[in-house]
Amino acid sequence: MRIALVHPSLAGAHGGNQTTALRWERLLRELGHEVVRGGRWDGGEADLLVALHAKKSAAAVRGFRARWPRRPVVVGMAGTDLQDLANDAEAAEAVAGATRLVVLQPQAAELLPAAARGKVRVIHQSAEPPPAEPPTDPPAPAPGRFEVALLAHLREVKDPATVWRATRRLRPASRVVVRHAGAPLDPGLAAEAAAEAECNPRYRWLGPLPPAEAGRLLASSRLLVLPSAAEGGANVVSEAIAAGVPILASRIPGTVGLLGEDYPGLFEVGDDAGLARRLDRAEADGAYLAELTRAVRTLGPLVDPARERDAWRALLAELAEEI
Repeated sequence: MRIALVHPSLAGAHGGNQTTALRWERLLRELGHEVVRGGRWDGGEADLLVALHAKKSAAAVRGFRARWPRRPVVVGMAGTDLQDLANDAEAAEAVAGATRLVVLQPQAAELLPAAARGKVRVIHQSAEPPPAEPPTDPPAPAPGRFEVALLAHLREVKDPATVWRATRRLRPASRVVVRHAGAPLDPGLAAEAAAEAECNPRYRWLGPLPPAEAGRLLASSRLLVLPSAAEGGANVVSEAIAAGVPILASRIPGTVGLLGEDYPGLFEVGDDAGLARRLDRAEADGAYLAELTRAVRTLGPLVDPARERDAWRALLAELAEEI
């Protein structure tokens, strides 16, 4: 099968959509298909369109449908497009035009119109575990520090300010240092992050890092913190699960759908006091940190690349029967 894979990209940054699209391309090629990937559909011949992000790929869905009304279209709902549906005609049009809708965690289906839910297929994002023998140059845990990773570009929806406020609330003896890797997509937030790093010894903004270096930073951290106000199903959650790194995360559907309602490291969106309490407890209470670690490790099978590949195989077989 010849598959056109369309995805939006963040200018100058390696974002979640790009990470997802690259992984989907690899999995589809492993399944024996020809894949043509790009930021938009060029009008070329394809048996199937896979469009990541309903709003930003709406033009591709419209054009493909106009040329080949009977050929299947898969729309991947990546995150912010789930929030767009109620108020954006283009996103709603792409959802209506899709043969199937791929979501990254089960709670995403609840945000879709009831009429579209029969088209939904949940395909969890996979992640490769870190190598058994890591390279000699990863950032090793620093003595005297309890290092926490924040891997998110500077955007309002990622809510880094909750982390800044939380670190200022930590007990005086705390050894927590948050290492934040992310591109300055919002100039105002970038200025705030730089100012925070100047005055707050518990926060370091490292700027954008290549994916491999960001992965090593995650693997060498005691915790990942994910304070987002909205997510469709963050890649970094899968990466932390694969690496066995415990997570403290905001209680939003996109993350609860991956970690579970009873995951012990959840706090409310914007609740810096709640995040500070969990950071303090994870640092000081070995039993709590062990509980978080066990909870993450039980989710390991969810992010197995073979599971994601098998889910795509099943979806493509389903579509082939309908053509």
